[in-house]
Amino acid sequence: MNEILSLLADPAAWAALVTLVVMEVVLGIDNLVFISILSNKLPPEHRQRVRRIGISLALIMRLVLLSTIAIIVGLTAPVFDLGITGPAGSHGEPGFETAFSWRDLILIAGGAFLIWKATKEIHHTVDPGKSDDMLERDKSTIVISNVGSAIFQIILLDLVFSIDSILTAVGMTDHLPIMVVAVLIAVTVMLLAADPLGNFINNNPTVVMLALGFLLMIGTVLIAEGFGAHVPKGYIYTAMAFSAGVEGLNMLARKRDAKKSS
Repeated sequence: MNEILSLLADPAAWAALVTLVVMEVVLGIDNLVFISILSNKLPPEHRQRVRRIGISLALIMRLVLLSTIAIIVGLTAPVFDLGITGPAGSHGEPGFETAFSWRDLILIAGGAFLIWKATKEIHHTVDPGKSDDMLERDKSTIVISNVGSAIFQIILLDLVFSIDSILTAVGMTDHLPIMVVAVLIAVTVMLLAADPLGNFINNNPTVVMLALGFLLMIGTVLIAEGFGAHVPKGYIYTAMAFSAGVEGLNMLARKRDAKKSS
């Protein structure tokens, strides 16, 4: 209790909290885009429930991981090394390395899953033929299996994004209460934004393709991070914001043309 009271009176703690909340919200965007795309494959009556379950699981995973910070930090220790490193960059660090930790392996597996899932969804969007996919929206006879499959895939990606989120929090502050509050605020924002974002993506087919492109990029970045190639997050989110801005202009142009034609 004394620690919490001292943090409340510390301006540096408040600055750390605001910074961490912003970082956690930004990192949560990736998680939220995946949940939105996956939930939109389900019948409308199940989408909100699956989004709520997915975000609640993300919160639970983050809080559980925060309670085992010592173990999480230990995930960054190398478990094996292939002895291969890339050429040195401008700061003297290798472009990539093969000293893999458990965190690296989790990021690589999560990135590969994201690339596979996004590629599969892009193929279904470009070539909407009949398929045996468990998440085809016209298969009303296997709704329960659909929901179960969606939740299982969300759990897998929640784990990847949660580990990345908590390691970011650990790197920014040493105070557990600040981490917990930042995670709670970030997940609350995700919860409030889930339905509007999901409905917006579902109602705009071109945005679906853009979001799938984002998932491809995020998956590639996760794999690169797993191989020790650091990609500045600012570049990634700037590219995403620029692409979203261009798509917004296209949507305004299409809406204007539709008004003229009507």
